[in-house]
Amino acid sequence: MRAVITFLHTADWQLGMVRHVLSPEAQARFAAARTEAVRTIGAVAHEEGAFVVVCGDVFETNHVERQVVVRALEAMAAFPDVRFFLLPGNHDPIDAASVFRSPTFVQHQPANVVVLDEPGVHEVEPGVELVAAPWTSKRPLEDLLASACAKLAADGTVRIAVGHGAVDSLSPDRHDPAVISVAGLEAALGDGLLRHVCLGDRHSTFGVGATGSIWYSGAPEPTDHREVLPGNVLLVQLDGEQTTVVERAVGRWRFAGERFDLSGDDDVDRVAAWLDGQAHKERTLVRLVLVGQISLATEHRLHQVLEHHRDLFAAVEVSSTRSELVVLPDATDFDDLGLAGFARAAVADLRDVAGGDDEQAATARDALGLLYRLGGAA
Repeated sequence: MRAVITFLHTADWQLGMVRHVLSPEAQARFAAARTEAVRTIGAVAHEEGAFVVVCGDVFETNHVERQVVVRALEAMAAFPDVRFFLLPGNHDPIDAASVFRSPTFVQHQPANVVVLDEPGVHEVEPGVELVAAPWTSKRPLEDLLASACAKLAADGTVRIAVGHGAVDSLSPDRHDPAVISVAGLEAALGDGLLRHVCLGDRHSTFGVGATGSIWYSGAPEPTDHREVLPGNVLLVQLDGEQTTVVERAVGRWRFAGERFDLSGDDDVDRVAAWLDGQAHKERTLVRLVLVGQISLATEHRLHQVLEHHRDLFAAVEVSSTRSELVVLPDATDFDDLGLAGFARAAVADLRDVAGGDDEQAATARDALGLLYRLGGAA
């Protein structure tokens, strides 16, 4: 057994993930970046002389396109000196439809890729073992990691637990039988049954408990606005009793967001300035929260700002659940449109209705907004 054991801990690649807010062109780049992250991980592992442990959800589902599978395997095969140990997770469980048992995967699986499809011990090298807890269904009825560790003995072997799922200290459902017991893992570490614990499922890099030896690596590329610290892999070194865990940034995409209180054109200028100041727009997904009350003219300008930046960013969306932006026409909104007769009377009627707070008022405001945009274009 070598004196220092070095490996990369990663998880939640979710290759084949689709984000419906993206255009087809942006989605293609988003998917390509996730495969490129695998190559980056291979390059880091090659540089560090490390093996790679992937703690579940390698693929988005068991039904990803063939192209996703073969490109992932080719990316790993590009580093034949690096071994990749893949754990099936809740997105890609090792069930009857498993992608890991598909003809595509089996036919193209390179020699340096190992699927941890059986619970229990898998040897990395003499004196070093992985203790795997693969998911065999989407709804396990036990703590899979505790079950995988149940028969271990403290015999001097360096064992690294490889699991996937929520730990009990973070799970919103403490009654879920599949949650992972932190106390159980800490006891196994203290008794010498385990040397380190690698977890997947949480997409942000996060250490668990007080030992310094239980970690979520997070996803190597971000997947959602709610993630706190994605885009990393963890470089782990076990040197005798000493453990070193170092974050290595590999992600290139970003999920960014901001809240704005709007009342006039100056506030729209703030929105435009914030968007202009974002880096790497082509690989950034933006979600805005907009609250306040604005005129139709200001709403029209806001619409132009957002449409311009949608051409620059991977995506720009306005939160439909958190935004409370009310558009109320003021007395000057229609002065420059030259409306007369029936059209002018219709505007007056719609303005009277638009001042309410019911569904009819919202419809009236939408109609006024459409009329303003059409009149402005004309």
